[in-house]
Order: sequence, then C-alpha cells, then structure tokens
Amino acid sequence: MELLVDTANLKDIATACEYFPIAGVTCNPSIVKKSANPDDFFAHVRKIREIIGKERTLHVQVVATDSDTMMKEAKALVENVDEDVYIKVPVTKEGLKTIIRLKKEGYNVTATGVYDTMQAYYALAAGADYIAIYANRMTTYGVDPNLLYQDVQNKIEREGLPTKLVAASFHTAGQLREAYTNGCEAITAPLDMMMATFGNENVNKAIENFTKDWESMYGEGATLLNAKR
Repeated sequence: MELLVDTANLKDIATACEYFPIAGVTCNPSIVKKSANPDDFFAHVRKIREIIGKERTLHVQVVATDSDTMMKEAKALVENVDEDVYIKVPVTKEGLKTIIRLKKEGYNVTATGVYDTMQAYYALAAGADYIAIYANRMTTYGVDPNLLYQDVQNKIEREGLPTKLVAASFHTAGQLREAYTNGCEAITAPLDMMMATFGNENVNKAIENFTKDWESMYGEGATLLNAKR
C-alpha cells in the first residue's frame, strides 16, 4: 500500500512528507504549471528530490507526443535529476512505443493517462512499473473506475506481475478510499485532498470531548505529563 502526493509545490511536498507516510511524488505538465510554475524545471525537480530523498519514488511526465522526442526527454530527466526517476508516459500509440523502448533500456516507467482496460493491459505487457488510472476523469465520461481497478489488479495478481496500480485524478476524498478498496496498491492525490480526511466533525468533536473531560479532572491545559491534582 502506497500513498503518493500529486504536486510540484515544494512546501506541499515537505508538509505531506511530515504528516503522512508518503511513498513518492507525482506530477504532470498541468500540475507543474498549477502548483509551481518554475523558472528552471530541472532545478525544481532536483529540489523535490532533495526534499523526498532517494527512498521515495519520483514520477515526472514527458511532454512530447512523438516517441523519439519522448526518449530524449527521458534521457534528459535522468541526466539532470537522477537515474531513479520514474518516467511518466501517456499510453497513446506513440507513448506505448516509448514505454517498450524505455523498459528495454532499463528505465523506470509509469504509464499514465489510462482510461481503458486495454490501455492498461498494453502497458502491463510492455513492462510498465506503475500504471496510473485517472479516476475522476473516467467518472466524468460515465465510466466506473472501480471496475477498471478490479480488472487490472486481478490481471496483475493472476499473472504475478510486478506492476503497481496507482489511482489518480480525484474529485472527492471518498474516491481515495474506493481506489484502495477496489484493489489499487497506490494512490496519488494533492495535499489538500489528503488533509480533507481530518475535517470530519465527528472526529473533531470526539477529540474535543476527550480534552474537556481530561481538563475537568486535572485543570486547563493538562496532559498526561501533569495528570496530578
């Protein structure tokens, strides 16, 4: 079970790593623009690596749409960041070709932009290390992502494949739970959506009552450290 943070914002990444068991960071061109908009992209990605360390995975997406240029971008990522970077490649015709080429050359690869079962199966056959399925975008088009999670995860387990299924592109915190429940080994979400879990008023009310009861015995501001009358 893995939890990744979907952002290029350095502050959000640091906060996520402090408060959550973060296994890695993911980003795509749109997320980079929205959350960071850096002057020097590679320098920014190196800062992300400094924050998360080598023990966490870093997934960065190519921008090109043809295979040859995707390969050059992958090489540039490795040369400018490190060889542990996971190259995110959309599962288009050119993208699938690129995934095959990258795996033959020993790159770490995350297949992304997956909305369809066959896209996922092609990526599995190509040897992708991770497959990112876009949950909310599927829902927008009237497709149940939970069925896709189940189909692909069952395929992975039946064939004993090392590929990890990662759900992405969420609209509600409930979709995070559904992804895990329906077989995804990993999810990636922005920090604010992770934090939404702690906005449950029932939880906050229970904690408030615990505090009031304790302070009624030992005084305002009392903790276990001064529980004595």
